[in-house]
Amino acid sequence: MKKVFYLNTCDTCRKILTQFDLSDWELREIKKEPVTAEELEEMYKKTNSYEALFSRKSTQIKLRGLDLKSLEEKDFKELLLDHYTFLKRPVFLTDNEIFVGNDKKNIEELQKFFGVI
Repeated sequence: MKKVFYLNTCDTCRKILTQFDLSDWELREIKKEPVTAEELEEMYKKTNSYEALFSRKSTQIKLRGLDLKSLEEKDFKELLLDHYTFLKRPVFLTDNEIFVGNDKKNIEELQKFFGVI
């Protein structure tokens, strides 16, 4: 299994995806085809944290008046399944590894994984 979960309207996602040969990867645009509970469980198994998958930049946080400090793992899970913008992206998921988000360290790890650097 090799999947990439991304948002087509996200310039950062598009920029990251163009760096790699994804011809044998399943590309999932999460607005059109949201993450399933099973896929979220696969991600969780590799991170051991729903919070690690959660985007603290989601506009839904303010819209819903969420206090992130009061949220528990089960809350993060519910939110991730409820709305696509809560997923930190992009997410590159393989049978053995996961790369979550667009921070510099994660991108460097992805580049190593793909043999770009």
